[in-house]
Amino acid sequence: MSGEPSGVPPGPEERGYPAERAARCADLSALDAAVVGCRACPRLVAWRERVAAERRAAFRDWEYWARPVPGFGPPDAALAVVGLAPAAHGGNRTGRMFTGDASGDFLFAALHTVGLASQPTATHRDDGLALHGVRITAPVRCAPPQNRPTGAERATCRPWLVRELCLLAPGLRVVVALGGFGWDALWPALGAAGWPVPRPRPAFGHGAEVTLAAGPRRGGLRVLGCYHPSQRNTFTRRLTPDMLVTLLARARELAGL
Repeated sequence: MSGEPSGVPPGPEERGYPAERAARCADLSALDAAVVGCRACPRLVAWRERVAAERRAAFRDWEYWARPVPGFGPPDAALAVVGLAPAAHGGNRTGRMFTGDASGDFLFAALHTVGLASQPTATHRDDGLALHGVRITAPVRCAPPQNRPTGAERATCRPWLVRELCLLAPGLRVVVALGGFGWDALWPALGAAGWPVPRPRPAFGHGAEVTLAAGPRRGGLRVLGCYHPSQRNTFTRRLTPDMLVTLLARARELAGL
């Protein structure tokens, strides 16, 4: 770590920053503020800022967020939805998870249908959208090139998700993992947050359900797999609105919402 003196915490541009900083966050507000200042992954920092500078023609008048995107939803959420990473012209533009892109349109419409979102659309951070008992987050907080973060980037970012799960733990009952990436990234985070994780890790599939036993200061947890609402999945109807609504209704029931 560049020979820095003992006891000096890593800065936002150092790989150890997420682990050291996340551990000191006493609540979700502090965690969200700390996430936004992270610059620990040079490739992701360069990409998110390049996208913001070049922009799409449709968004040329936007001032892009171009920073890590914090979780979104109430601090006492009983249900967490874990995606992949912000979209370059979605969350990276608007500063809120799944806001401003086609995947978010699909997800929030379904959340609204089952009574977990106040409105079916999400366009910007101040659009009035509120979530009911649900928090949306991701294992990687910066938009990655081609939507493909590296294993090292995922590992560097993991402490933010671990701490988020720890802070949600008193009331958290269900986690929905969107896509194989979200599913695979979730298990080490759950283990680090104190839940007993099965070995071997369960296989991903839409509608997969895994029950985790209670851990120290953590209640039992149900983990559900769901196809990611990417345009590839929704255009090919691998994931339909009815499929997503049915799964979210199941998650709502299990969470007691």
